[in-house]
Amino acid sequence: MKKYQTVDEYINDLPEMEKEVSQIMRELFQDAVPDGVEGISYNMPSIKLEGKTVAYFATAKNHLGFYPTPEPIERFESELKGFETSKGTIQIPYVLPLPASLIRKIIEYRVSQITDK
Repeated sequence: MKKYQTVDEYINDLPEMEKEVSQIMRELFQDAVPDGVEGISYNMPSIKLEGKTVAYFATAKNHLGFYPTPEPIERFESELKGFETSKGTIQIPYVLPLPASLIRKIIEYRVSQITDK
């Protein structure tokens, strides 16, 4: 498996549809965390704030994996009905529109977890 150094490198390696979805996700991360630092962590695009990871995302064959840590998944459980979730992952199928407002709310919740401590 290729080791990525930058988010641009990661996204540029993707097939067109996955590239488009990943770029939208990247922009959501950047907009929701304007003071965040973009990078690659665990070979996935991520955004950090105050040295702490807010969230990651990664492409898979049939879905985009969104990794906001476990607590937000529990917090937004009712709004995540219809999505496959696990302890720290939300799977967003490519056949569905990206739920941008929900992703933004989850990221903003993560930011508050980091900044309110």
